[in-house]
Amino acid sequence: MTRDVYEYAVIRVMPKVERGELINAGVLLYCQPRDYLCARVELDPLRLRALDPHADIDAIHRALSAYELACGDDAGPLTGESLGGRFRWLTAPRSTIVQTGPVHAGLTAEPGTELARLFDKLVRV
Repeated sequence: MTRDVYEYAVIRVMPKVERGELINAGVLLYCQPRDYLCARVELDPLRLRALDPHADIDAIHRALSAYELACGDDAGPLTGESLGGRFRWLTAPRSTIVQTGPVHAGLTAEPGTELARLFDKLVRV
């Protein structure tokens, strides 16, 4: 079984940036040897409301879905970028409500399975 290096970052929602409180809402995974880039997101409105009862859930959903769209074939402004370029752009530090955490690495034989495992471990409650 061949295992390849992958990189991932947790996609976080920080409704009040000045407070620094956040919830994990997705995972972005890139595996260069397998030509794989994918994001999986899921927003838990109850957890979000616990941090900010007035958070704009629809706007946050749209911002989260942009991560998934940027990984696909119809990537909009990122269409001309390599998958690695897209990953670097998506994981660049931001001071916004939706942002990624630090990039981590691992080894996997199947990036899609690893994305599901990380999503269940880091996002689902």
